Amino acid sequence: MAWQFRNDIPIYTQLIAQIQQRIVSGALLPGERLPSVRDLAAEAGVNPNTMQRAMMEMEREELVYSQRTAGRFVTEDGERIRRLRESLARNQVKDFLEGMYQLGFQLGEIVTFVQTEGEKGHHEHSGV
Repeated sequence: MAWQFRNDIPIYTQLIAQIQQRIVSGALLPGERLPSVRDLAAEAGVNPNTMQRAMMEMEREELVYSQRTAGRFVTEDGERIRRLRESLARNQVKDFLEGMYQLGFQLGEIVTFVQTEGEKGHHEHSGV
């Protein structure tokens, strides 16, 4: 997954969000060793201090942990990962609903629209 950044949000918060997404999607597995801060920073194209700040915040949130000589690892706490996944999904839904309401949709119309588009997407992905 490529790193992508917006100009209107601090880079370190975007780093956190992108790493969180990798954790909840399973791209980074529980207990998996993370690359070094320097390597992650180079991959993302950011200053190592910025990546370090993101890592420290994720340690504070107990999403990653450090072992003195072995590096940083993704939490093995499945419940914490599940709660994070639900929280991220809830935020996505809130943003989506807000946008749909601003377009003038009512809840029933939104549900129908999502179901129709979801079925189209399912058929496209399944080859049906």
